[in-house]
Amino acid sequence: MAVKKKGGGGGGGANWMDTYGDMVTLLLCFFVLLYSMSTISQDKWKAIVQSFNPSAVLEAQETSGNDGPIAGDDHLGTAELALGPEEMTPEEVEEALSLIFQSLQTYAEENQMEDVVQVTKGDGYVFVSFADAVFFDGDSPVLRRDGMAILDVVVAALNPAAAAIDELRVMGHTAQARADQPNTVSTDRKLASDRATNVLIYIQENCDVDPARLLSVGYGQWRPVDSNADGEHRAHNRRVELLITGKDLESKLGDALEQYTSIRSGQASLLTGSEAAEAGGLSDADAAMSAVSEPAQSGAAPGASAP
Repeated sequence: MAVKKKGGGGGGGANWMDTYGDMVTLLLCFFVLLYSMSTISQDKWKAIVQSFNPSAVLEAQETSGNDGPIAGDDHLGTAELALGPEEMTPEEVEEALSLIFQSLQTYAEENQMEDVVQVTKGDGYVFVSFADAVFFDGDSPVLRRDGMAILDVVVAALNPAAAAIDELRVMGHTAQARADQPNTVSTDRKLASDRATNVLIYIQENCDVDPARLLSVGYGQWRPVDSNADGEHRAHNRRVELLITGKDLESKLGDALEQYTSIRSGQASLLTGSEAAEAGGLSDADAAMSAVSEPAQSGAAPGASAP
């Protein structure tokens, strides 16, 4: 008669170790993931947020001693997510333009530069006129270093309002060298265009405004604000101007980019005169150009900054 052995193990006594090992591995991966997320660069954080909301405008506000996901070189910062254009109201757009106006006007007054930096605020736009000597040497399109410093102030005023800006137009003007003879067309147009373009390039490289909303125009001598009788009067005509328009959120035709797309596709209906103004058939920038000769508020002499 065979004797039956007791306690047959069957070889499965160590199976619990497999489950335990898997759990420890998962916990290790989890803590490694948490560690990797404990510090993230500002650029990476912007990329993550904007991947969820492409219209988001992030501004790093440097503070000291704040705990947060953004790590700077020397200190921590926090990210402020500004409202996208679809979340703004017409009142907020107008408020953003008013802040641009106040910032530039205050700068001109505090630095006693009202004669070379003239700022006008109208309904839906801000108009800024700079004497060309602020930015350029005679007959040169190369930006001066002190001109860059002024543009840094402009950029600082534009950035908080970037989501509210429909279009920023840089306009270059020259003076007629001789009162009885127009300038050489190629030289005149090229100098005005190059100056406007170089100002625009500096703004684009340092500003948060959508580059698709930035444009430059060279008018040459053909939009004077003074006579060309002598050097003092000609100096008023040599200038660079900025026209900053806010988004018309109630326009049925959309903003400047949407109007451009409609025009390209042949779906736009361009009206003229009062019909265009009433129906919104002109872009905000074009409408402001027609109204800027009668500013609502001005930090300069009446008509001094009219194109």
